[in-house]
Amino acid sequence: MNKSSKQSRKKYGRRSRSQNCWCRQRSSSERCLTGARQRSPDSDHSDEESPVTSPNTTGDTSTRDLPGYYFDPKKNRYFRLLPGHNNCNPLTKESIRQKEMESKRLQLLEEEEQKKKRAARMGFNTSSFLRKSQLGFLSVASYCRLAHELRVSCMERKKVHIQSSDASVPTSDPFSLILVDTNSDRLFTVNDVDVGGSKYGVINLSGLKTPALEVHMHKNFYFTNRKVNSVCWASLNHLDSHVLLCLLGFAETPGCATLIPTSLFTSSHPGVDRRGMLCSFRIPGAWSCAWCLNIQANTCFSTGLSRRVLLTNVVTGHRQSYRTNSDVLTQQFAIMTPLLFNGCRSGEIFAIDLRCRSQGKDWKSTRLFHDSAVTSLRILQEEQSVLASDMAGKIKLWDLRTMKCLRQYEGHVNEYACLPLHVHEEEGILVAVGQDCYTRIWSLQDGYLLRTIPSPYPTSKTDIPSVAFSSQLGGEQGTPGLLMAVRQDLYCFSYV
Repeated sequence: MNKSSKQSRKKYGRRSRSQNCWCRQRSSSERCLTGARQRSPDSDHSDEESPVTSPNTTGDTSTRDLPGYYFDPKKNRYFRLLPGHNNCNPLTKESIRQKEMESKRLQLLEEEEQKKKRAARMGFNTSSFLRKSQLGFLSVASYCRLAHELRVSCMERKKVHIQSSDASVPTSDPFSLILVDTNSDRLFTVNDVDVGGSKYGVINLSGLKTPALEVHMHKNFYFTNRKVNSVCWASLNHLDSHVLLCLLGFAETPGCATLIPTSLFTSSHPGVDRRGMLCSFRIPGAWSCAWCLNIQANTCFSTGLSRRVLLTNVVTGHRQSYRTNSDVLTQQFAIMTPLLFNGCRSGEIFAIDLRCRSQGKDWKSTRLFHDSAVTSLRILQEEQSVLASDMAGKIKLWDLRTMKCLRQYEGHVNEYACLPLHVHEEEGILVAVGQDCYTRIWSLQDGYLLRTIPSPYPTSKTDIPSVAFSSQLGGEQGTPGLLMAVRQDLYCFSYV
């Protein structure tokens, strides 16, 4: 018995060892085959690039993020990012990201040139919507909104020819920002000057009605060597009679808020000393400004400072201060109610009731919170909801009655800049320009991204476009569309 058991153990032991050797040979051969499959034709790179084959090419992208390495999806390899701040190094995160963004921008521009991006949203059938509207299943407002969405997707870019009232003055100064007035017949511009600082102008948009797209710019000799932090239209004598600017301090010159009458940009008062018509208020370090159109405080404007909100009466000079816990980066007044909405660096959104004293306990009537610094606020017409964007790229629609987020608009890109929102409720349109220099247009009702417009110039932090959207560019019976100012050029994306 013992002898037979020993022989069986030796027999089975030799068989298991042979099976193990066969399995090891098979696994090594499989590894060689898989390694040969993963090799690409251009595998003869030098050791300086330090190529590493991808461990998982079919998995999720989270496995491809290795510290210090860049994954090339075309070559299916990792390449080591060289350390340091060498500008000649072609493999840096910034250069790789810039190259990818430029490739995407050129691709979108090519699609626009070939008119491949003219299709409406999936399922948009105009004949079906028209039939539903005739049968009463679709309201007129909903049909008009859907028709406007179709037009937005088909907008074409055309360059606007700017003619100056003074032919001797060149119009090649790059645009810093543009701001359209209430009636959309004038455009206030801030242009950068070569010697440093900014100068201002007003563009008459009546020429946008013609196919030539020619507009006239009325420039002003007044300019400043200080940075313009915020701009808004002010209605002191009549609607949009002035422009309110917040200027940062420079050297020993303190910051201020300046009211500039729009009559300075015309030659209708040649005998008047135009310099004496300016009105400045010493307000240091203002981040934002807003003009009140409510009848209870229609001669007041507000400025957002560091940990403080300052309300100023232009006629009497009276000031009222409200202490806050953070810097106020954006502001807007409600029209039907005497409320001032503020967005802070801490992510808080709160409203100030102008009828309450600043020493009161409950002067904050509304409080909402974002996860990042709030950069722009827009109150909708019914004043029951507010749109807010932050430095994390989030755009949210808040219900002021329930204090809940109703909708979020995806795709916006922002990391640290104060970028504005543009809302046109009649057409149900939301427009925002991101730090990637893309202009995005959403449907206000359902949050659908209708259009992504690339910049005509390469992506740059200093060349972020400034836009204005209106259904009547140039006044009544004007051209509906989008105005885009980038560098020294002005473009119009019209429906027609």
